Amino acid sequence: MEAVGGELNAYTTKEETVIYSIFPHGHLGRAAQLIADLLINSQFPTAEIEREREVVASEIDSYLDAPADAIYDDFDDIIFAGTPLGHNILGPIENVNAFTSESCRSFVNSFYKPENIVFFYYGNSRPKDVARIVERHFSVMKSASQSVVRQQIVINRGSIINSVRNIDSHQAHTILGAIIPGMHDSMRHAVSLMVNILGGPGMNSKLNVALRENRGLVYTVEASSVLFSDVGMTTIYYGCDHADVNRCRRLINNQIRRLIDTPLTQRQLDNARRQYLGQLTVASDNAAELAISTGRSLLNYGKVASPEEIIGCYNAITPADIQQAASLLNPDSLSSLSFI
Repeated sequence: MEAVGGELNAYTTKEETVIYSIFPHGHLGRAAQLIADLLINSQFPTAEIEREREVVASEIDSYLDAPADAIYDDFDDIIFAGTPLGHNILGPIENVNAFTSESCRSFVNSFYKPENIVFFYYGNSRPKDVARIVERHFSVMKSASQSVVRQQIVINRGSIINSVRNIDSHQAHTILGAIIPGMHDSMRHAVSLMVNILGGPGMNSKLNVALRENRGLVYTVEASSVLFSDVGMTTIYYGCDHADVNRCRRLINNQIRRLIDTPLTQRQLDNARRQYLGQLTVASDNAAELAISTGRSLLNYGKVASPEEIIGCYNAITPADIQQAASLLNPDSLSSLSFI
């Protein structure tokens, strides 16, 4: 792909592996062939695994040197403890050192099967040409001899964990979070909008205004949510001086309680909705991100929602929906992890 100015890349989440290619028009066949070759014919020679082992070890070390990143993984391990989600994607170095050619091939043979995969193309090739190319390169894939049963995630939602770790850092890093319903829950759009109101970008964020703009207590404060098949999680991260950790948490709790107790006015809701939909519109201008997110939608929901459908979902959100979404972050039931 690089020979024609394109890119071949991949990334992994806790539930998905995404292999993708970005390329100039006219090279779909090359991209499909290379991706199929990776999925079907990878051999994982020992020498290559040894080299890649060092790369992954360095990546693990880089996260340990960046507490603002590492704290997210550690918080996952705490809040999802005892479940398959309670594992860092990179894993411990002991696991990395244990990988063999056979174990890698076994994983691919078990999970990279037609019934688990969607192929999504975004470009100006005709659909029938895309289908013909995909059929040519992927038709040799074999279905799994037996299906892999996914372990249902069971979370003790009443369990509250508050942990503090001394890492001798110049700045304190804190994450607050709670388990929320997963990607198929009817509240997911309201949750996304609520999270953006609470901790989205810039001056639209209630937390940014309360902690940074009005008081200068933090450099970064942000809220985010991640949705898995059967559960999800919303988190709030902030970095501040060690002496301000508790004060910042009180201010965050106050902002959450206001969202729970006081419904937004229609004007406030309309402004928040317009700002969030504007973010989605800007993001959709990135063709690569649009292709990946649309492919993931097809994988997870079995369909691709039109822009009109998405806008309709957000237009249907009411002030009461925002209150209900905010109640998932009840300050009295938030777990926390601090690096100090």
